[in-house]
Amino acid sequence: MEKINNSSSTRNKTFNLILTAMLIALVFVATIFLNIRLPIAANGGLVHLGTAMAFIATFLFGPKKGAIAGAVGMGLFDLVSGWTLWAPFTVVARGLQSYIAGKIAWSGGRNGNSAAINLLAAVASAPAMLAVYYICEGILYNNWIAPVASIPGNIVQNVVGIIIAIPLCAALKKISFFK
Repeated sequence: MEKINNSSSTRNKTFNLILTAMLIALVFVATIFLNIRLPIAANGGLVHLGTAMAFIATFLFGPKKGAIAGAVGMGLFDLVSGWTLWAPFTVVARGLQSYIAGKIAWSGGRNGNSAAINLLAAVASAPAMLAVYYICEGILYNNWIAPVASIPGNIVQNVVGIIIAIPLCAALKKISFFK
């Protein structure tokens, strides 16, 4: 009996590892291939679908997998796309944002099943991301005014992610695999 339980546990751990790796890859691909540089300021930022994919991963699979997918997927993008300096900050900002969104969306046994709560969770998680990037920019530039120029781009980034993720998750949650 012990061997059967151990085999099942190993299979479950392997499945979770593969699923998390796939979510990281999806966030990375959505970020690297579907992005538009914003002409807001010198470092005005980027609008990409990685935010939407991180929200989707979070609402479908919970705060831990969502946080890992968002942090690592977008952090990898920064490393390979010329935004290398931002990678550690992205890992913190996007990991924290996804974790907060997931904790809210999965609270009270909802498991990301409520589109209204998912919307609330996504909106509530955005200030954490904005704050992390603002603080990091302030420290990097030794200036607390210049980072204000990045806020509109980061807000657009979140709005685009929310507009895509909420209805897509609502549709995916109707599929038996995600119930």
